[in-house]
This record gives sequence, structure tokens and C-alpha cells, in this order.
Amino acid sequence: MLRERGAKRVLDVATGTGFHSTRLIEAGFEVVSVDGAPDMLAKAFENGRKRGHILRTIQADWRWLNRDVHTVFDAVICLGNSFTHLFSERDRRKALAEFYATLRHDGVLILDQRNYDTMLDAGFSTKHKYYYCGEDVEAVPEHVDEGLARFRYTFPDGAKYHLNMFPLRKDYTRRLMQEVGFQTVNTYGDFQETYREEQPDFYIHVAEKYYRPDDEHEEGTTHV
Repeated sequence: MLRERGAKRVLDVATGTGFHSTRLIEAGFEVVSVDGAPDMLAKAFENGRKRGHILRTIQADWRWLNRDVHTVFDAVICLGNSFTHLFSERDRRKALAEFYATLRHDGVLILDQRNYDTMLDAGFSTKHKYYYCGEDVEAVPEHVDEGLARFRYTFPDGAKYHLNMFPLRKDYTRRLMQEVGFQTVNTYGDFQETYREEQPDFYIHVAEKYYRPDDEHEEGTTHV
């Protein structure tokens, strides 16, 4: 999708360990890596250096992203279920507005989230327990309600960690994107255009800042 749009400059706003930034650099993109945690930026820089790359890193809070990021980008990516760490709707709106503002006039935001809809409506049952975690790490929810998703991560050495996230519903996320100004939002399930609602482990939202006439029939819709 980035290549289809002629994107060159990409802002990775939740770089974490630097995995996506490094892969994009190796694919030929110019990347700036952002994270709110200095220790994660240090880890991302170290991981990039191990593969022969020098990551350009910025420590920034999403809510005031443009205070620290002073250029525009062709694309913003927010991956790894990172957006669900915001528990306030005000913070979610502010962050999306900051993402929007850092994009060029025809830029695109690519943001993913877990399929919380199915967890909330039908309970947790998925064969994709290792998404983003690796084959030896198990991630399962211990508690899910409309205001909290608490996940337990179990590692091969027996170590267990817990993480609290806000269970974003798919249509809610899409609506917020449109309300801050994105013209078109297309949603994919586990990187596929066609899916059944209960199947995807993750949703990937592709939000266009620019209205594309050739996408008129898709505006504001979800691929189903």
C-alpha cells in the first residue's frame, strides 16, 4: 500500500523494539521512529544497529506529537496494537489529530488493533495466539469488559507479564478517524481485504487524508 501511494517518508509512531522501522528501512523507505519510552527507543536503536542501520529516533507523546516532530510524512504507521494503550477518548482524538497533522495532504495512516469486538461479544477464541509475540509466547486475555482488556503474556522460561489495554471496537476506531478529518477509512482483517467478522485476530485500518475519486464507492466502508 505504501508503494502504491508512492510513499517514501514514513513515521513509525509506536516503534517499540524497532521491528517495523527496521523492516521498512530495509524495504527502501526513509523512516523516523517515535516512542514515548526512552528505554524502548534505546532498544530499537540497538536492534537497528545489529542489522546495520542507524535509526532516526524521537521521544514524543502522541498527544503533542507535532511539538517534537517538525516535518511532514507520506505515511504514519501505528502498529502492534499500540493505540489501545490510550484509555481516554480525549487522548485518542488528540493523538489521531496529531497523526493527521503530520501527514502530507495526500498522506495515509495505517493503524492496527486487536479484534476486541469478538472478545466482547462472543468471548476469546482464536488460533492466532502468537500474533506479534513469536511462536513461543502466548498472549491471552484474563479479563475483558467494555472498559478494560487485561492480557497475560507467558514466555518459554515460565515468566508471566500482564498488560492493560482499552478494548477498542472496530467501528468506534473508524468513526474517530473520520471525525478528525480522514476522508476514507478501509479496514482489513489480518491483512486480508475479505474476512468474516469473527475470524480476524487483528484489524488494520487504512485511513486516507486525501479524498480519492476512484475510491468513491469505498468511502467510509469496511471491506467485508
